[in-house]
Amino acid sequence: MRRLLAITRHPWLRRAFLVLALAAAVWAIAGRWDEVQDAWSALPLLTAFTAFMTALAYVLATMAAWRAVLTDLGSAVPLGPAARMFLLSQLGKYLPGGVWNLVAAAEIGADLRIPRRRSVTVMAVALLVSIVTGLLVAAVAVLSGPSDVRSTYGAALLALPLLVVLLLPPVLNRLLGFLLRRLRRPPLEHPLSAAGVARASAWALLAWLLAGLHLLLLVTALGAEATFATAALATGAYALAWTVGFLVVVVPAGVGVREAVLGLVLADQVSGGAAVLAVLASRVLMTVADLALGLAAARRGR
Repeated sequence: MRRLLAITRHPWLRRAFLVLALAAAVWAIAGRWDEVQDAWSALPLLTAFTAFMTALAYVLATMAAWRAVLTDLGSAVPLGPAARMFLLSQLGKYLPGGVWNLVAAAEIGADLRIPRRRSVTVMAVALLVSIVTGLLVAAVAVLSGPSDVRSTYGAALLALPLLVVLLLPPVLNRLLGFLLRRLRRPPLEHPLSAAGVARASAWALLAWLLAGLHLLLLVTALGAEATFATAALATGAYALAWTVGFLVVVVPAGVGVREAVLGLVLADQVSGGAAVLAVLASRVLMTVADLALGLAAARRGR
């Protein structure tokens, strides 16, 4: 990581990173253009627009969760610069390797006089909060979802107490300390506070609800029933698919993995073709949301 950070301090390399990240995000869409067209043509324009606006809100909520951690660890950055730092760094997830968003966050944060070590730690903590809250949402969604989903995935409810415990600051700080030691990284400058973890978790939970709403709009437009059980299933399915896709670091932005998990969970609730279309439309809209916000942040920063 230190070698990567040293390389990326040159201004021309920063510009090259931004161009490559934008190209990778565009390629994620262009590489499946025929499928994208099929998904787009099957959706009403108003539904697609509403789902896109919800996707934008989802990305901004994840940014708010990350900023809550950043503030708690000692860097109270104003909203504008913080948004630029987060939204630009997120474009790095479309590059293979799984570390480029961390590298980008560290370099942009250095321009804001945030220690690189802290920027990397904050991003890692925010991701851990997203993973834990995502799994928590997925487990609760099993309880609230359709009966056949409860019978198939009911064992996931056994993880609920563990997931809640992981968000308690004493446990979370010890877990982070253990992970940092294993990675041979310096420890946290000071432990996370209960208020900071609560704020980050609240924003992360809101983000998962927005992601679920985004997916619900798509599946109901393609034939699923607009019920509370369907909403719970959509929210839990997206949270689970995102988490699994993130953990498979060899695939940039979880491309393919997220779609496979979403398709598997949704297959019994909507027709096979509709499930595929909803999954593809979700990927396209989320990618475009990342691109739009990243470009807006780059333009504002310039």
